[in-house]
Amino acid sequence: MASEMYSVIIPVFNSAPIIGTTVDRVIDFFVGRGWEYELILVNDGSSDSSWNVVREKAADNPRIKAFNLLHNYGQHTAVFCGLQHASGAYAITLDDDLQNPPEEIAHLVAKAQEGHDLVFGRFRQKQHAGYRRLGTRLINSMNRHIFNKPDDLVLTNFRIIRRDVVDRMCAYKTNYPYIPGLALLFATNPANTWVEHHSRPIGKSNYNLLRILELVMRIVFNYSSLPLRLVNMAGMLVAGASFFLGVLYLARALIVGTSVPGWATLVVLLSFLNGLILLMLGMLGEYLVRLLNQISSPQVYYVKEAINARE
Repeated sequence: MASEMYSVIIPVFNSAPIIGTTVDRVIDFFVGRGWEYELILVNDGSSDSSWNVVREKAADNPRIKAFNLLHNYGQHTAVFCGLQHASGAYAITLDDDLQNPPEEIAHLVAKAQEGHDLVFGRFRQKQHAGYRRLGTRLINSMNRHIFNKPDDLVLTNFRIIRRDVVDRMCAYKTNYPYIPGLALLFATNPANTWVEHHSRPIGKSNYNLLRILELVMRIVFNYSSLPLRLVNMAGMLVAGASFFLGVLYLARALIVGTSVPGWATLVVLLSFLNGLILLMLGMLGEYLVRLLNQISSPQVYYVKEAINARE
């Protein structure tokens, strides 16, 4: 496997002070071992000078492919862009902030050499904030139910993916790529390997609660019909309860008669049922908007500038 070429994909977002060091350490790792490599840097609409740093690195090294996306599409879309332009026998993804030390790539390669088509680095000790760990648990639960993730498999952004899995992932038609889910869908023998995880040496993480919520929405509304099923079940339960109450009130009216005080009950029931209907319409609207976006825009992302890319 050492003679194979590896495509290293790094999504870049507002990391101007550190991305240069990350690039240098990745290059040193591969040059030191004599392994063939290409480095794909995807600037995901950074608002700082990250693209200037990336452009300078690509200008000095023909093995670096650099892409400057038109807008900030999110980390998963940036990685998807890198996968679509990768030509190596294996694709390796890691963050731009050195929390995934490039030297740990050796552990991913060694595990893939055992015959695994997808290997996730498993951190011995995570250096993340508490809210991120909570978000990770939520997303892991969704991955188990939606993508049939094995219980003992830990998903991270530090991973190696074999060429055939990459090709199947890139052929999947979606405007909202979710990289771990797609990898699980198309891999047959995933595994973990232990790696180090360091704290971010400069600045702070760009992954906040809002981005975690956006990721949850991306998974739920693009890869699962769970919201529709839950609302459908709620609708069936409410319909059954309403039918039961209707029969009850009809029987009471025939036996006892009607009375004006029932007005409060009527208002409560109407408010509850109308609220449920609005919830259902909102859920359907979310699916409809995403469907329209996918139909109207065939492109997942748009590249503003590219360096050392054949297309």
